[in-house]
Amino acid sequence: MTQIKQLKELPENQELLRKLKVAVWVITAAVLGLVMLMREVKIPLPDGFSLSFLPPFHAILNSVAAISLVMALVAIKKGNASLHQRWIYAAMICSLLFLLSYVTYHFTTPETIYGDLNGDREMSEVELAEAGTMRTIYLVILLSHIVLAAVSLPFILLTFCYGFTNHFTKHKKLSRKIFPVWLYVAVTGPVVYLLLSPYY
Repeated sequence: MTQIKQLKELPENQELLRKLKVAVWVITAAVLGLVMLMREVKIPLPDGFSLSFLPPFHAILNSVAAISLVMALVAIKKGNASLHQRWIYAAMICSLLFLLSYVTYHFTTPETIYGDLNGDREMSEVELAEAGTMRTIYLVILLSHIVLAAVSLPFILLTFCYGFTNHFTKHKKLSRKIFPVWLYVAVTGPVVYLLLSPYY
């Protein structure tokens, strides 16, 4: 009997799923609240202390998450459900670490603006002209990354919950829709970093 057939015979845990669904929406609301708040609130760091090492760390986490997602897809296509599960756990852990680190960074560090050559966080006409079309490309990628990350978060968590509680039909149906979105978000994370890195 294959791993997938064995999994399909496991009983669905409806009670645990119900509790996890509540947690999903609580976590989503908390995360979105923190993301909105971090744009307005800045917590000063001690003199001489910097979190400038975090943006490349974020890019690494997103890259590992993207690789993990691809490997998870390859594993399940080959019928290896246990390996698929481990790769998904890896992607989830990377995404969680990214989220915690990202919020910490933006609560403590002023935002870096694409094209801001002198670091005054204001775009002059000269800087806008210098940035040119690449600034538009960057903003399109950034906006799609942010919007899709926010929209996909509860559905990524729900997909995980369906798998975790043995609701495999729902897991498969939702994962087909949310997987490419999650992968896009993971891939565009390091792309955004690479485009923005000259201005840090």
